[in-house]
Amino acid sequence: MAETITTNTKAETMSAELQSQLRRIDILASLTDDRLNCLAGVEEVHLPEGEHLARQGDVAKNFWLVLDGQLRIYQTLPDGRDVTMAVVEPGAALGELPLLSNIPYVANVVTTKPSHLMQLNEDEFWMLMTTCPEVRRAILGNRAARLQKLQSVTLQQEKMASLGTLAARLLHELNNPGAAASRAASQLRANLIRLHELAAKFSKTEMSREQKQCMHELQEQVLRVKRPLMMNSLEQSDAEDALVEWLEAAQVENAWKLAPTLVTIGIDAKELECARSEFQGPLFSDALGWLEAMVSSMQLVGTIEESIGRVSDLVKAVKAYAYAGKSQKQELDVNASIHATLVMLGHKLREKQIVLEKDLASDLPMLNTDCSGLNQIWTNLLDNAIDAVPQQGHIKIRTWVENGAAATGGTRTDLCISIHDNGVGIPLESQPHIFDPFYTTKPVGVGTGLGLGIVHRIVEQFGGVIRFSSDEHGTEFVVRLPQRAPEA
Repeated sequence: MAETITTNTKAETMSAELQSQLRRIDILASLTDDRLNCLAGVEEVHLPEGEHLARQGDVAKNFWLVLDGQLRIYQTLPDGRDVTMAVVEPGAALGELPLLSNIPYVANVVTTKPSHLMQLNEDEFWMLMTTCPEVRRAILGNRAARLQKLQSVTLQQEKMASLGTLAARLLHELNNPGAAASRAASQLRANLIRLHELAAKFSKTEMSREQKQCMHELQEQVLRVKRPLMMNSLEQSDAEDALVEWLEAAQVENAWKLAPTLVTIGIDAKELECARSEFQGPLFSDALGWLEAMVSSMQLVGTIEESIGRVSDLVKAVKAYAYAGKSQKQELDVNASIHATLVMLGHKLREKQIVLEKDLASDLPMLNTDCSGLNQIWTNLLDNAIDAVPQQGHIKIRTWVENGAAATGGTRTDLCISIHDNGVGIPLESQPHIFDPFYTTKPVGVGTGLGLGIVHRIVEQFGGVIRFSSDEHGTEFVVRLPQRAPEA
């Protein structure tokens, strides 16, 4: 890498050439010669192409005035991609945002051409702000415009990243019931073929009235059972062993395969005695094979129905998530909003085997508002909680109603929502800053620090408040929303 060249001008006044260059800096254009001399003695820096002035996540140290050359400001995303946010040309000033906000650099700054800059350290920057009111006004105006642009760009990136994450989760959620339905349909096809073959065999056999009555009664019993019986592992194992032993004694083919299915609907040896007495030899095996195929088919139909129902629930949850808060003057169900968000985050909960405890008040009133973004509150708070807890951690969600005096007089009904996790907690030194824009405790490239800032803004739009408590045993966020929120 080429060597960086620096020059310090120690004279009380600067050269006419340097004054001319500084005149091309937007924030200095209106200064008189006397005012420009407040920059005399500031370090001049000559940088080669490819030199980094600042790196994302580093502590802010300097403020720069670009006299010549070109720089690029870019962010490194969590997936490793670099996204250009701005190209800086001569006449620009940069670096004031992190110094004024007391935050680390939120982006990288690199030269794309050999560049000539004036570099002010933190003390020199604040001296300039103190002694030059015109520069101070220009820098603060520049900071406001740049902050707005940076927030807009970063927020858009955050939205796109969230959309990609949610889409991946949704595909995973849809894949599970889809695969289950596909497997069940394939097995159901095999069962139907087996039933057809057995029915064809029975059609060539003369069956007595007693045989038909026995098969009819067993069929009625199968159709009465809507879902498999719930048994613990020991009970099921004992029942299967007993039935297998009885079937093998009766010389039934594939007894080990038939027994588990028959046991799930409560059929035991006693209920099969009629079939054993009415059907002799191989015909008894065929009769039980037909019965097992019917039981299995009914259970497979139930699996397909359950899988399709789960897909339908996911689609409804996505709709609820996407459209919550889109219309004017609406009533929002906070419990339903939380449920929809939990469905969206279900894969992440299961991935860490998190124990989720829900205590949602049945008497929670509807939220009357024209504000939007309710689901974003739960998404960010729950996503942070999931990241904070260990494997097989614990998260508790609770909702309740509180009535109290309103600031304008009368009474006010608040909807309260608590999200508690048993993670390691938020470091004490970070707690005062967690709602600050761009503040994050996550590694560089993992978080932008916008999540809780967005939550705080949305809660305020709803006329509510958000509070938290945190220690080494976990963190709890409590959101209070007035039932009748102010107009957006």
